[in-house]
Amino acid sequence: MVRSLIGAGLLVCALAGCEVTTSTVPSGPQTQVPATANTRVTAQQITRDFVEVVRMVEPVAERECRARTSRVNCDFRIVVDDRPEQPPNAFQTIDQSGRPIIAFTLQLIADARNKDELAFVLGHEASHHIAGHIDRQQQNAVAGAVIAGSLAVLLGGDTDIVQEAQQRGAQVGARTYSKEFELEADALGTIIAARAGYDPVRGAEFFTRIPDPGNRFLGTHPPNAQRIATVRRVAAGL
Repeated sequence: MVRSLIGAGLLVCALAGCEVTTSTVPSGPQTQVPATANTRVTAQQITRDFVEVVRMVEPVAERECRARTSRVNCDFRIVVDDRPEQPPNAFQTIDQSGRPIIAFTLQLIADARNKDELAFVLGHEASHHIAGHIDRQQQNAVAGAVIAGSLAVLLGGDTDIVQEAQQRGAQVGARTYSKEFELEADALGTIIAARAGYDPVRGAEFFTRIPDPGNRFLGTHPPNAQRIATVRRVAAGL
């Protein structure tokens, strides 16, 4: 089900951040954005495409979730953050009852060039939940905080130094496997999009339009070329 998300109250849970920043940022839901060099897509068409993608992809994602997990809430809720000032973005989080939430901003929906891109993004975000990335990220953060704090204690640090070390350790721990998490979500997202009837290779073309994060140490996202290669490899085996 697609629902509107007004305000940021729901977004208080820890999330496996998957920011998609594009160079084209429409000003709001009524803005027309280029779909190709020769055509323009209206807001009504964009809305219909998004609703169709959710209708097709959500049940596939839920089936994959139930097949690959146990004792996990697989009842995805798809929401739209309708604040027009929000940049293109999509992410997965969990509400207080444990239900998985996938949120899209209006800007991302409007900036998608085709339904394949929307389907791939939705499959990717659902994959974060299926793979348990939020819990794994939190565990890594806790481990990093414990290790860094223990080292600070051994080195004779006072309370403030130990607390700062724990905070920095948590940040490092949370980022340690974030690139791997993204590639895992790209791979499973490819499967979900394909099984829903969409072309994940075409959908992953949005990586060619966003800034390349490169291969920075402790960066949160892998290089775009690596992500595209992952999608193509998985799609070729389907």
